[in-house]
Amino acid sequence: MYGWETVRMDRGEFLRTTLVLAGGILLGLPLPKGTASAAEKGRIRVYSAAAGGYVTVEKVVKTDKEWQKQLTAEQFDVARKKGTERAFTGKYDKHYEKGVYRCVCCGNDLFRSETKFDSGTGWPSFYAPIAPENVRTEKDRTFFMERTEVLCARCDAHLGHVFDDGPKPTGLRYCMNSASLSFVKAGTEGKQG
Repeated sequence: MYGWETVRMDRGEFLRTTLVLAGGILLGLPLPKGTASAAEKGRIRVYSAAAGGYVTVEKVVKTDKEWQKQLTAEQFDVARKKGTERAFTGKYDKHYEKGVYRCVCCGNDLFRSETKFDSGTGWPSFYAPIAPENVRTEKDRTFFMERTEVLCARCDAHLGHVFDDGPKPTGLRYCMNSASLSFVKAGTEGKQG
C-alpha cells in the first residue's frame, strides 16, 4: 500500500543502524538506497499564500527549449540566462496593487506587496521575501564585483540581487527584475498569475 518494507532486526542492529544513519546525515554522507530525503527526491518545502502555510512541491527542471516555449524572449533572457532589464522599464517598478508576486517560470510565491517599497532604483524592490524558503541566494562575481544573486528556490530562476541598504525592519533591498515576476491580486492567490 505505501511501498514500505518491514525489516526485522534486534535492538543492537537497530541502534547501530540508527547511529550510522544519524552520523551520515551529520557528515553529509548520502543516505542508503531507499531512504532519500524530500530534497533528494526533488521536493522542497515552500510557503504558499493560497494555502496560507507551508506546502511541499516538486522542483521544476526544464530544458532551455522548454523554457523558451513558455517565456517571452525578455523573460527567458532575464530569468533563465541571468540577464537584467533596463532600469525604469519593468511593469512592476511603479506597481502598487495589493497581492503576491510570483516566479514567472514556476509560479512559486516570492514577495507580498506589503513588503514592496520605492527604492528609486528603477526596479521593483522588497525588504523581505514571502518566506526564506521560497528564495535562495548565491554569490555573483560578474562584472568585476561581488553581489548576492537571488534565485527562485523551486526552479532556480534568476530574480535579481539583494543588498543591505533597504528599509526597516530587515535593512535589506531585494532588487528584482519585473521580467522574472508575475503578479496575483489579493483575494485571487489561488489562481495562476
